[in-house]
Amino acid sequence: MSSSPALPSRSTWPAWLLLVLAAVAGLGWWWSAGRPVNLPDAPSTRIACVSYAPYRLSGETPFDPHAFISPARIDEDLRALSQRFDCVRTYSQGQGLSAVPAIAQRYGMKVLMGIWLDRDARANAREIAQGIANARAHPQALRGVIVGNEVLLRGELSPKALTADIRQVRAAIPASVPVSYADVWENWLRYPHMAAAVDYLTIHILPYWEDAPVSPEHAVRHVARVYAQMQRAFPGKRVMIGETGWPSEGRPRRAAVPSVVNEARYLREFLAYAATVKMPYNVIEAFDQPWKRTQEGTVGGYWGIFDAQAKPKFPMRGPVTEVPRWWLGWLAAAAGGLLFALLAGWRRGARGWLAAALAGVAAGAALAWQARQMMYACTNGWDWSISIAACVLALGVALRLARAIAAGLDHGEFATVPWQGWRFTWLFALALYGLLQVFDGRYRDFPLGLFALPCIGYAVLALLQRAMPMPSLEQRFLAVAAPLLGVVIVVQECRQNVAAWLWLGLCLAIAVPVFAEWRRVRRLQP
Repeated sequence: MSSSPALPSRSTWPAWLLLVLAAVAGLGWWWSAGRPVNLPDAPSTRIACVSYAPYRLSGETPFDPHAFISPARIDEDLRALSQRFDCVRTYSQGQGLSAVPAIAQRYGMKVLMGIWLDRDARANAREIAQGIANARAHPQALRGVIVGNEVLLRGELSPKALTADIRQVRAAIPASVPVSYADVWENWLRYPHMAAAVDYLTIHILPYWEDAPVSPEHAVRHVARVYAQMQRAFPGKRVMIGETGWPSEGRPRRAAVPSVVNEARYLREFLAYAATVKMPYNVIEAFDQPWKRTQEGTVGGYWGIFDAQAKPKFPMRGPVTEVPRWWLGWLAAAAGGLLFALLAGWRRGARGWLAAALAGVAAGAALAWQARQMMYACTNGWDWSISIAACVLALGVALRLARAIAAGLDHGEFATVPWQGWRFTWLFALALYGLLQVFDGRYRDFPLGLFALPCIGYAVLALLQRAMPMPSLEQRFLAVAAPLLGVVIVVQECRQNVAAWLWLGLCLAIAVPVFAEWRRVRRLQP
């Protein structure tokens, strides 16, 4: 009668090391996010011009045909903005914005008045008529009229049709009011003949959105190079930067990382540069715009110098802190450690209790990070419901894994990985989300805090296994697919995106043990 092969003994120190590293990493991120960062001061607290859109309250959007911003609201906004800005740029005449020039004039502000154009000819005609009437009524309030914004970029009008609209406005308003068109700087080089239709060029330079995104450390140098290039390409034409700025939240693009610190760094450095060349410029934007998250993902809603409640996001002088209330992350980690110690370490010895507590600290810190991301990313009740449900599921799986880890580190009581079906579920979710990132990732965040719980939990448990079932063919397939997609994401990001590398690391943490189990089972089979 043959006997089964003896199961090899396993060292527990790698599992302890991974638990400690996960807990320290979680606490360390929150601590570092709460440290003040010293930045160069802005040359002045005043800014020449800023994009103004009043749609900062929940549910407000320029796409609502019935939306109307009252003159009282605009008056309140401009009165506050006049303390920091000399000028505001608008983008359309509708929904109450035609009142901006008259109100701005009361506070000594100038206006770069926008006329919105798209593919709707009737709507364009109304915008143009209203813009012409406004320019005639308030020429002294206007620094210029901008006919169309990124229409060529969106492909909604041909250069010929756009030129006709610009010339119609130019012919109908006072000669003292210059007329321009605004688009990304590449489109002016692509359609150089458009320069003949305008009094000056309005170019957009947004280092974060460039085809090759620019890191915040090099962003202003990039702006300076582009501005000099445009001046050489269009000698005799004045060039204005009509949009430039940096987002404070959202998905990193290569080394271009949205953050409050990076937004403050960019704006301060840009203002210092602009002062040296005495160029006209406009910063995007005054207030965070929640409605933009629907079109552009999280990052779209966070380009404001002020948040949606009209509070400044950072000072123009002195150090800047990314997460002032960083201690909330530590509080969540402590709560997670206590919860896991009670529920997963119950009736365990000191080692089991400590293992459960470490797992809880890491889980609490990760969930707090994910909750912070949700606060910026979720746009409606559906988003919140799905996100909360996913976090609850991740927490439940992490707690069950912590119980198995505590048992293994305490007395070596477990023999197999619990909840094999849930591991398949998380592998599937990783692979699916990786697929979305590869083919449609421009506006998608990396939910690292959510996936950290199951991925790290299964990785720790894999270091302690002594017996296991054969992973299914489906699990093995997903264990190949998820990391491969992660590699593609890293390559797409030119190996510069730290979030992409962390995503790949989570994929490997849960996928590699699947093949380790497969090899071990095959080796133990008689």
